[in-house]
Amino acid sequence: MSRDEVFEEHRPLLFSIAYRMLGSVMDAEDVVQEAFVRWQKVEDGEVRSPKSYLSSVVTRLCIDQLRSARAQREEYVGPWLPEPLAVEPAEDPALLDETLSMAFLVLLESLSPVERAVFLLREVFDYDYAEISRIVGRSEANCRQIARRARQSVAARRPRFDRSPEQEQRLVRQFVEACMSGDMEGLLELMSEEITLWTDGGGRVRAARNPIHGSDRVARFLLGVIPEAPEGLEIRFARVNGQPGLISYHPDGTPQGAATFDVSGGRISAIRFVVNPEKLRSIPPLQEVER
Repeated sequence: MSRDEVFEEHRPLLFSIAYRMLGSVMDAEDVVQEAFVRWQKVEDGEVRSPKSYLSSVVTRLCIDQLRSARAQREEYVGPWLPEPLAVEPAEDPALLDETLSMAFLVLLESLSPVERAVFLLREVFDYDYAEISRIVGRSEANCRQIARRARQSVAARRPRFDRSPEQEQRLVRQFVEACMSGDMEGLLELMSEEITLWTDGGGRVRAARNPIHGSDRVARFLLGVIPEAPEGLEIRFARVNGQPGLISYHPDGTPQGAATFDVSGGRISAIRFVVNPEKLRSIPPLQEVER
C-alpha cells in the first residue's frame, strides 16, 4: 500500500477526531491536510503505527488551535454553535453517532483542550490509556484522572434524545409547515414548554444575541422573523450533525442557514440555527444537492 493510500485509509478517522475537537468543518479539514503534509515528510520505517502517529499529529494540532482560539470564542458575538456538518447516514456511519450532535459539541466547550482530547479519544474512539498518554504527553495515571473528571462533567449535562428517525422527521416537517403558515397554536403543540432556541449569526447577520427560552417566546420569535425572510428562500430537509434538521437556501442557491432539532418526550426540545455565513461554507449549494 502506498503512503498516500495509507493516509486515505485513516482520513475519515482523522477528520472525525478533528471535527469533534474543533467544531469546525473547515478547521478540521485544514488540520487533516497539515497532518498529510507531515506524513509525507516522515522517513520510511520511522513510524511503526500510522494510525497512532496520525492521530497524535491531529490531536496535538487541535489542542494548539483550541488554546489559541479560546480568546476568540470569548469575544464571539451571540451564542457560539459548531459549524454544521451535513452528511447522509450511508456516507460515513462513524460520523453519525450522538457525539456528533450540536448539543454534545457545545457541551465539550466546557472542557479544556487536553480534557476534550482525552475524553474523546477514550470515550468516543476507544483508544487505550497507554496510547492516549503518548498522544497528549501526560502519564497514564493522569490521563485516567482527566478522563474521569471529564466523564463526570459531561454526564452531568449530557443531553438525552429520543431515537426515532420517523418521529423526528415528522416533527421537523410539521414545524416548518406551522412556521410557514403562521400557525401559532400548531407551533406550541410541537414544542416542549422548556424549549430553547439558539441562533448563531456571529455578528455578521441578524440573529438573536441570547438564547430564547420557553415555547411561547420561541414561537413568537420565529413567527416574527419568518416574514422578513428573502423572497424565494428554499428549504430542504436534511440530516445535520446526525440529527433531524433543515438547510435553507438563498434564491441564488447559496446556503442561508442550517438548523438542528433535539426531540424529547415526543416534542421538539431545542433548536440550534446557524446563519453565520462563514460557518456555512462547507455546505454545497442547492444546485449540487439536487443533481
